[in-house]
Amino acid sequence: MVIRFDPLGEVIAHTGMTPAHAGMTPAHAGMTPAHAGMIPAHAGTIPAHSGMTPAHAGMIPAHAGTIPAHAGMIPANAGTIPAHAGMKSSSLFINKNNLLTKMKKLIISLGLLFSFGTVFSQVKDPSAPTPVKDKDALKFNISEDGTRYFQATFLNQTWLRWDQSNPGTTVMGKPADNTFDIGLRRTRIQLFGQITPRVFLYFQFGQNNFNYAFNANNGNRKLAAFFHDAVCEYRLSKHNELKVGGGLTIANGLSRFSQPSIGTIMTLDVPVFIQATVDQTDEFSRKLSLYARGQIWKIDYRFVLSDPFPITSSGITPAKFGANSTFAQLGHNKQYQAYLTYNFFEMEGHTTPYMTGTYLGNKKVWNIGGGAIFQNNAMWQKQPAGTSAADTIKYNQMLLLCAETYLDMPIKKDRGDAISAYFGYFNTNYGHNYLRYNGIMNPATGLNTDAAKTAIASNAYGNALPMFGTGQVVYSQVGYLMPKKWLGDNGGQLMPYATWTYACYDRLAKLPINTYAIGLNWFIKGHKAKMTLDYQNRPTYSSDSGGNIIFGPRKSCLTLQYQIFI
Repeated sequence: MVIRFDPLGEVIAHTGMTPAHAGMTPAHAGMTPAHAGMIPAHAGTIPAHSGMTPAHAGMIPAHAGTIPAHAGMIPANAGTIPAHAGMKSSSLFINKNNLLTKMKKLIISLGLLFSFGTVFSQVKDPSAPTPVKDKDALKFNISEDGTRYFQATFLNQTWLRWDQSNPGTTVMGKPADNTFDIGLRRTRIQLFGQITPRVFLYFQFGQNNFNYAFNANNGNRKLAAFFHDAVCEYRLSKHNELKVGGGLTIANGLSRFSQPSIGTIMTLDVPVFIQATVDQTDEFSRKLSLYARGQIWKIDYRFVLSDPFPITSSGITPAKFGANSTFAQLGHNKQYQAYLTYNFFEMEGHTTPYMTGTYLGNKKVWNIGGGAIFQNNAMWQKQPAGTSAADTIKYNQMLLLCAETYLDMPIKKDRGDAISAYFGYFNTNYGHNYLRYNGIMNPATGLNTDAAKTAIASNAYGNALPMFGTGQVVYSQVGYLMPKKWLGDNGGQLMPYATWTYACYDRLAKLPINTYAIGLNWFIKGHKAKMTLDYQNRPTYSSDSGGNIIFGPRKSCLTLQYQIFI
């Protein structure tokens, strides 16, 4: 069998053609199916190919829209392959040397064309349109001036994490001295907008802490996503002096980190202990609330009346009723919250109740503030032994207080560097000896038998630490946004940071809890695309044979986060 090549060296037909090829009509009537559209790579070609037989029209698609210089570039294609008319079978063979020569010429021609094209592409065409700037948001304007709009945002935070496990940790019943997991720390969708000049609507839907261990002890892993926020707000004043709103909302008292904008945080994660009742009597720090918030002069304020959920609907087994204070399972009381800040320089944004982590040098902000949360009879415990009311219920109030300062400002705008810092003091009273362990997206599922006997809490496994309790806490963080020139104009920016948490809780006999973290952010495109590498070191605790609280070995965790936020 003999093979015939097209001018680019591709197989296009076989010899042993039907007799219909001899003396065939220009239309190639009677040719074998393989010859129909015989050179598909050349269809749609240049004007120079006009004049070829009707069957060849459209025969060279790869040349469609090519430069006029190609017209007539391969003369054999004009009126293509006349040898088909009455040709002999020997005329089907193409000289190999001739083919290679033609291929070399074609490659050289294409190279020259590419070179000329590259040169000319550097010359600015005065008639060319100005490049269109990317939209900053997925935003639909309701009014022509954009003051009324509806907007959508999407956020995903993916974690890769290696963790040294707390002593006695097990994963699905097997010992695990360390773990590696891949998880979704947060996946969120926001929908919000200024519906009228005074009416604002806000929704947030998503899921949190989704890794292989999610619901491993409690059932269905598909029950993860839920509404975080559903808020209606009305502005009573001309500007931001007074807004009132209600619904399921993050609007809280205590601290700016009780209502954090998680897409803009500087560190790997927020200090979760400041979300004081998270997943106990709230829905991931949100409550059904009525609030008033606003900005008057240099003061930013919010007052909140909340209707907390009962601990019995939290999805976890409530702590046993005993000598230490826990959330009460009888009765129901409203919660009162307040938060105020005084701003020395610029006021912060006020579109939603969420508060920014870092502005990356785009605002000059320094404020001092304070907040409080109070709920009567929120907690309960057994009356102390030896009293006339021993083993009966004693209710405790919950009172949480905070004083804090926050600074975030550019250092030199022409360099693009900035500093961000926070310091807060917290006095947290949940009642007598309240203590709660918590592990962020915990990669473990239990404790072995021996560890369970000496553990401070039944969930003190994996990466858990004593996060909430009655006592005092100090939290601080600082970060430096490096100049833009370090990574070039399109390389993004780096921001190293460090955090320190010091806690002293009554239940731990006031043994100090010191947790440290250092990290590095790479802002590929601000908060819209960033990577964070974080190292954390934390303490562990257990009890000795006499029931005394003692220190255990310190443990470390290394996490890489990739965040995309649009």
